[in-house]
Amino acid sequence: MTYEEALQKINDRLLFGIKPGLERIRALCDALGNPEKRTRFVHVAGTNGKGTTCTLVANVLRAAGYRTGLYTSPYVLDFRERFRINGEMISKDDVIDEVARVASVAERLEAAGETVTEFEFITAMALDWFARQSCDFAVLEVGLGGRMDATNVIGVPEAAAIASISLDHTAVLGDTLEQIAFEKAGIIKPGGAVALYADNPECVVREISTICAERGAKLHVADESRMQVRGTSLDGTAFTWDGLALTTPFTGAHQMHNAATALTVVDILREKGVQISDDALQKGFSTAYIAARMERLSEKPLVILDGGHNPGCAAALHEVLATHLSGRKITAVMGIMSDKDSMRYLARVAPQFSKIVTLAPHNPRALEAEALAEEARAFCADVTAASTIEEALALSRVEGDEVLVICGSFFLASEIRDAAIAYYTK
Repeated sequence: MTYEEALQKINDRLLFGIKPGLERIRALCDALGNPEKRTRFVHVAGTNGKGTTCTLVANVLRAAGYRTGLYTSPYVLDFRERFRINGEMISKDDVIDEVARVASVAERLEAAGETVTEFEFITAMALDWFARQSCDFAVLEVGLGGRMDATNVIGVPEAAAIASISLDHTAVLGDTLEQIAFEKAGIIKPGGAVALYADNPECVVREISTICAERGAKLHVADESRMQVRGTSLDGTAFTWDGLALTTPFTGAHQMHNAATALTVVDILREKGVQISDDALQKGFSTAYIAARMERLSEKPLVILDGGHNPGCAAALHEVLATHLSGRKITAVMGIMSDKDSMRYLARVAPQFSKIVTLAPHNPRALEAEALAEEARAFCADVTAASTIEEALALSRVEGDEVLVICGSFFLASEIRDAAIAYYTK
């Protein structure tokens, strides 16, 4: 089997869609020798901020000397981004090996009438790889929800975390914050310990507090009185936590909430005897990196890539632009999926742009460029639909002190990132 054939085996399972439930992932793990029982985990759910929280915690554990796996989604440029150990992506040979191992099990299940989804398949791959590679810890980002997400096949994690919760995937998770919080709180296990993002709505805090009490889990709401922000820019943020000086390359008030959540996870791990020095904490935070999260692709002119499609992502982008780029001419290239609340996203960010170029990612769920452009015209006077990446970059060209923001779907981010870098460095 080649690497390309292995990826095709995985991608073929996208046809099966989303099927909540743990019975299939349990069957996969049982047949693989229960890898989920051979690693210690940090488990992170939430609507926004999961990726940042996971990355910070994994980076700190790695800096502390632990062999640390990291499982996240979606990827931006390379499928292998979803599986990392100590910052290094899984090798192509290991992808081939894991696909072969999991496929043999999945095919037996399918012969018995079960259908394994793409996310269940790759979650089994990740758990098996982390165990076979003798990871001390693995940090798992929930794919969708929590209660019925494939990552929830694990037992009681060393720490669980619930990041910011807002309305998203309402057709699957429910259309109220309380319903969504209930689904996210499915990762809370009896006797566990949970770090909670501090800036969640009161109804979310109440729901999660009640569930923790029912399950005998200890709730740690991030105490942001311990944090003092010393300075912030597009380059990142400097702050202290209990007087310890820390820096992170992430910017925006939402990223400080995420940092406080990650630091609360570190508190939980330390309470359980995990050896994490202040030096490891400082190094882990300062060296963290995530592609397409307010990522700067060019400095002169300034080109920013920001993947994220829901109202929480829109609010975060709005805050960063208003804080750091107010008064500058900002152009946007934007693409959004048709099953997302594009109008709420546009209402938050589109008025900050002097010009918007819309582009549909190459995905069956993508909102057509002209349809998105028509919606955007309610908030911005200069909106044009493009049909190709090359056309979008030409129509949105900025110079000097002007700013280009490429935003919306991660599918767009993955398709346009390299082209945008090449366009502004040629």
